[in-house]
Amino acid sequence: MEIKKLLELGLNILGEREYLNGPLDVILILSYLLDVDKSYIYTHGDRQVSEKIVDKFLELTQKRKAGWPMAYLINEKEFYGLNFYIEEGVLIPRPDTEILVDYILNEAIKNYQGSISILDLGSGSGCIGIALAYYIKNAKVYSIDIDDKALEVTRKNVERFHLQDRVIVMRGNILEEINSLQIDEKVDIIVSNPPYIPKKDIEQLQIEVKCFEPRRALDGGIDGLDFYKKIIPASKKYLKSGGMLIFEIGYDQGDSLVELFESENYENINVIKDLQGLDRVIFGTLP
Repeated sequence: MEIKKLLELGLNILGEREYLNGPLDVILILSYLLDVDKSYIYTHGDRQVSEKIVDKFLELTQKRKAGWPMAYLINEKEFYGLNFYIEEGVLIPRPDTEILVDYILNEAIKNYQGSISILDLGSGSGCIGIALAYYIKNAKVYSIDIDDKALEVTRKNVERFHLQDRVIVMRGNILEEINSLQIDEKVDIIVSNPPYIPKKDIEQLQIEVKCFEPRRALDGGIDGLDFYKKIIPASKKYLKSGGMLIFEIGYDQGDSLVELFESENYENINVIKDLQGLDRVIFGTLP
C-alpha cells in the first residue's frame, strides 16, 4: 500500500475523537514504524510499504483511537529539546514541567559556583534530572524512584544521553522512607515533580491519562499534597544551607504550599505561574 493511502486509512480509523490530532498522529506512527523522520513521510507519499508495516500501523492506530498515549505507542517523547525513551508504566513528560527545568537552568544555577549537586525525587522517566545534567555540564544528579519500570526507563535514558558518569540512578521511597535515602552528600538543589492530583479529581482527567498512565504517579492523596508534606520537612536533611527546594505543583496549590514552606522556615519562597496564569512551580531556599 502507498504511504498516502495508508495515512488516509489511518485518519478514517481515528475519526475526530477529542484530544486526538489525527493528521499528526498517523504521521508519527508511520514514521516510527519506518524509522524515518516526518519530512520523509510528507515527501514520499507514493512509496509502497510492506504488508507487515501496514498491519502494525493499523494495530497502533486502533490503539491510539482507544486512548493509548502517543508516547507509549512510539516509545518516545520530546522534553526540553531532548527525545526521551518512554514506555508504558512511566509518567509521560509534559510541557508544563519544562517551566521547572527552565527556571533552574536560567536562574537558579546563577547562585552556584563550581560543581552543582542535584537530587531529583520521584524521577519517573528521568526527564528532569537528565535534562539538567545534559545542559549543566558541571552537574551531578541523584535520580530517585521506587518503581522498577521508572528505574529501568531512567537508566535507558541516562545511557541514551551518555550521562552515566554524572547521573546516579537509585531506588528510594520518597513517601514512606524519605528520611533514609542513601545519599552520600548534601546537595545544592532538590527538585521534584511528585504526584499532586487530588484523588477525587483523577477520574475527571482525559482518558489518555486516567486509563493509561500509572496511577501512583498521579495520585497525591485527598488534597493532592501528600508528597509535599513528606518531602518539605525531610528535605532539610539532604539540602545544603542556601540550597534550593523546587517543585512542580498543581494549578491551585500555591498558597497551601507557601504555608508548608514557611512552616519549615524556608526563605525566598516564590510561586511561578504558567502561561495561563496558573500555579505551576514553587521554590524556596534553606537558611
